[in-house]
Amino acid sequence: MGKRNSIKKVNVIALIILLMLPLLSQSQESNFGNWLIYIGNKKLNQKWNLHNEVQYRNYNAIGNLEQLLLRTGLGYNFNEGKNNVLLGYGYILSENYLANTDDKISLKEHRIFQQFLSNQKFGNVKLGHRYRFEQRFVENDFKMRFRYFLSINVPLGKDDASKYYLSTYNEIFLNTETSIFDRNRLYGGIGYQVNRNVKIEAGYMNQFFETTSRDQFNVITFVNF
Repeated sequence: MGKRNSIKKVNVIALIILLMLPLLSQSQESNFGNWLIYIGNKKLNQKWNLHNEVQYRNYNAIGNLEQLLLRTGLGYNFNEGKNNVLLGYGYILSENYLANTDDKISLKEHRIFQQFLSNQKFGNVKLGHRYRFEQRFVENDFKMRFRYFLSINVPLGKDDASKYYLSTYNEIFLNTETSIFDRNRLYGGIGYQVNRNVKIEAGYMNQFFETTSRDQFNVITFVNF
């Protein structure tokens, strides 16, 4: 029965990914990059936590910087840790190519954000919802954006003791300005629980805009301490 249930869970994840694939057909251009991501969480006490994050994003495998993202925030847990509200700050350095050239221009962004996390569990399947509202100070411009993130984790084994798991998520970005749709990210990968405090994931992510898309291979490290 355990093996059969595991197969059913894998099929559910595969079905969700297949249902999202038609969205990818909207993109007209695509190139491959790499994101190296560290996500940390420091538990201050039963209620409060400190979030810290570093993302090193490349246009290619490594060495051609697209974006460096540093993010931190103070969170508050409630409902027995199933929910969390957080106020955060982010610094983003972007290296954007000028149109039809090999030249780059650097853009610096300071970002304030508020988010709400909600975690659910159905059997061994874990669902996560993240609602985030951002105020973005990009050079001399000011923008605001809403993001919704849905994640699904399924252990590759009979129970939660399995060290390997499947991970998938979809995140949509919506602007508050005239062009409401900003981008969408679809990810699928496999994770390994090193110990109770550390886990590592590797997977494929497609990020698409209205007319273009970018493919990434992501390596993510999660640390709770």
